[in-house]
Parts: sequence; structure tokens; C-alpha cells
Amino acid sequence: MGTVWFVGAGPGDPELITVKGRDLLARAGAILFAGSLVDAAATRWAPAGCAIADSKDMTLEQIASWLIAQAGRCETVVRLQTGDPALYGTLIELVQPLDAAGIAVRVVPGVSSAMAAAAAAVESFTLPEVTQSVIFTRVAGRTPMPPGEDLAALASHRCTLCIFLSITLLHKVEAGLREAGWPEDAPMLVVHKASWPGEELIVRGTLADIRQRCREAKIVSQAMIIASPALGARQRGAPARSKLYDAGFTHRFRRASAAAGAKESP
Repeated sequence: MGTVWFVGAGPGDPELITVKGRDLLARAGAILFAGSLVDAAATRWAPAGCAIADSKDMTLEQIASWLIAQAGRCETVVRLQTGDPALYGTLIELVQPLDAAGIAVRVVPGVSSAMAAAAAAVESFTLPEVTQSVIFTRVAGRTPMPPGEDLAALASHRCTLCIFLSITLLHKVEAGLREAGWPEDAPMLVVHKASWPGEELIVRGTLADIRQRCREAKIVSQAMIIASPALGARQRGAPARSKLYDAGFTHRFRRASAAAGAKESP
């Protein structure tokens, strides 16, 4: 039996797949990609004769059966998933039947749409003395949220929130942030199809107007919602500086500057 590799295709741009993921595609005997979320261009590295299939109209059982069948004839089988396989995918649900069939499984991480959205907007999730924590979450839709993980509870930390799979539930996002006490002028960012060539769309706004702005932009799918006190820092005054590069800070690669220390003295 061959090995089934779950490979993160990244957020959309085919060139954002990892080198390891690309090399696996180049030697794969079979590739199953999630066509509803992964650009078919990501299969451009597949070798001649490779069996390529789109899973967008398959059930979980059909996907597992396809992978098991291909592992019976190929040394390398790739399941190409959007973003990173560990985030909001069906990794464990698919690995279990492969385990039962005695098929080896490996995972290659990928670039998340959260990272691609921040990159598209030239934003940072963390800023010294502003926020040092990032929460990846979603709001309840057909999939309920576990106890204690409703958005209002998470938003109460006032750190960066990357909200997946929730653009059609933006009203719930707004309600959760308001319940947690976020002000109406809190900055928000929505990025549709981050990194997808020719399709990426960036919408900036506030808690008060982000839903209307998204409605005007006709964004109804494949969007990352980011709420964070760090948003917009590029346009604001000088932020607190990182100690790592501070001339008055000693670490194992550099001694503090005496001049910098004297300057800081009263």
C-alpha cells in the first residue's frame, strides 16, 4: 500500500504551496483536490499519467474510498486541501478510515487564509503592548460551537480574532463583539479569496459599518474576517517598539548600547 499525504494547498495562489507539497505533487500517482476551495492550477505540477480527481461533489465516504483505492496502486497519493489541513478540515474524519485500512498517512502543513489575509492587507496580528494573542475561531452555523467558545466569550479577551467560515453570519459576528464590549469604531478587516490571482478583495471598516461594506462589495463566500486592536497600526502614530531590536536591550547575540542606556536614564 502507498502513503496518503494530506497537503495544505495554501490560501489560493498556487505558488503559496510549500516546496515539499509541490514536490509531492510532482511525484504523485494520484491527486484528489478540493475543487470548491482549491484552485485547479495547484495541480499544475502533477506528472503525466497522474490520476486527478475533484472531490467537490463527493461525500466523506466516497473521498475515503477513492484514497484507499489509489493507495492500493500508487506509492504516493495526495489529498490536496485548502489552507492548512489542521484548520477547519476533515483531517481526522478521513485519517480514521485510512488507519483502519492499514494505509500510512502523512501531513504537510500549508499557509492559512488567516495569514494570507493579513499579508494582503499588510497588517500584523500582534503588536507590542497592544495584543500578543491570536484566536482562530468561527461562529455557530450548522456546526454548533462547544460550550465556552461562543464569540462573545472569546472576544472578551480583546485580542486578535481571525474568524473563519462566517461571512454569511456577519450579523452574529457583530452581535458577539458588541456583547463583549467592543466599541462601534473598532477596526475590522474582511478579505475575500486572499491571494487568489485576480479575485482577491479587501474590505476595511469598523464594527458599525463592516456588514454594509461587505454587502456593497457583494462578498458572500470564502472570506476571512479579522477583528483586532492591531488593525490600522501602519497609519497610526509610532507603536511601542519590540525589545528584540531595541539598542538598549541585551540578548545573546548583542550587547546593549551604552549610549542607549544613558539616554534612557533620568
